[in-house]
Amino acid sequence: MSAFAITAADEEKLRGLRRMKVVALGALLLAAVVYVVAFVAERNGVSWAGYFRAAGEAGMVGALADWFAVTALFRRPLGLPIPHTAIIPTRKNAIGRNLGDFVGTNFLSEDVVRTRLRALDISSRLGTWLSDYANARRVSAEVAVGIRSAVGLLDDEQVRMAVSDFLRKRAEEFPIAEPAGNLLGEVVSDRAHVPLIDLIASNLYDWLAANRERVVDVVERQAPGWSPKWADGMVAAKVHREAVKFAQDVRDDPLHPLRKSIDEALLQLSNDLRFDPDMQYKAEQAKIRMLDHPEVNRTLQTSGTVAKEMLLRALDDPTSDLRVRLVDSLVSIGRNLTDKPEMRDKVNGWIEDAAVHVVRNNRDEITALITDTVDKWDAEETSRKIEIQVGRDLQFIRLNGTLVGALAGLVIYTVSHAFLA
Repeated sequence: MSAFAITAADEEKLRGLRRMKVVALGALLLAAVVYVVAFVAERNGVSWAGYFRAAGEAGMVGALADWFAVTALFRRPLGLPIPHTAIIPTRKNAIGRNLGDFVGTNFLSEDVVRTRLRALDISSRLGTWLSDYANARRVSAEVAVGIRSAVGLLDDEQVRMAVSDFLRKRAEEFPIAEPAGNLLGEVVSDRAHVPLIDLIASNLYDWLAANRERVVDVVERQAPGWSPKWADGMVAAKVHREAVKFAQDVRDDPLHPLRKSIDEALLQLSNDLRFDPDMQYKAEQAKIRMLDHPEVNRTLQTSGTVAKEMLLRALDDPTSDLRVRLVDSLVSIGRNLTDKPEMRDKVNGWIEDAAVHVVRNNRDEITALITDTVDKWDAEETSRKIEIQVGRDLQFIRLNGTLVGALAGLVIYTVSHAFLA
């Protein structure tokens, strides 16, 4: 077959391939720079630099390994006669006949995927691991670090305004009258308000008994100008004595008529709040006026900062209620996965369905790329044609190799220090 002409579409793909090669190379250089800087910083005593050094080092290894793998498909890397390189030009016919069917049958079969995942019983293993409080605490600690890092990035002013606006909006939307009426009715029915009335009556009696002169003075000043002074004094003293006796009766008599009147008034207010539209409207207006009060606004505006600080303190404290509840929840999930076959089977089914969905929706593209495209050209032209058509995508392998390698190195280093140190 004669050499094929490069079309305009091929030219565009070729430019994309070149751009992705530059990006992949840039990722390798970036990993190298991170490694060098972190290496120097670690030597100078910067404790956290080891994480970046491990990521940079593994990223370079992943980038170089995937560069060699991608390059060996089409040509000999650096022109060196390394065995089993330039695979497509030298083994084009075998690849075209066998590779697509092999991958589709042995790796991308739905039955194979389900059988393998079912044998692994991932949910049971996860449940057993999470059931251990030590493992649950480790997970909760890592979750807390992640949440704390995310929360730490939030601007305090934005948090303050967001929480303030949220609380005010929720307060404005929440109908206060009916719930307040229900609560008041339950309070009266349970006699929970009686201690408050007792306290008021006792304080009123104590005040009247200790302030005779003030009460007498007030009464005398209200007397008409023509009445004799001695008569005003007698009336004022009588009023004070009756007031003290009345307060004492209210204090000491649980069945005093005033107490019954207060109960009736509270019950009436409870009913009005629940059923009277006019009272409900007044309650809503009172709520709005309260929300507009400067002190309430200041309280709402500081609640976001307070909530953030409380959350950060709870995340940092392994004994906090939040951390303890998180650990208990993780252990509970683990035990449910271990002890409840129906839950375990359900989770395993979700995992299997997700994996099969991925295989089912991508198998044809993978096998078609390997079989249909490769079988169309001669060995010499196949390498060039395939590289133009799919080379840009293959460069993502180099890029992903750098990123995945860096992530794997970081995870291995972190796990080693967290669990093996």
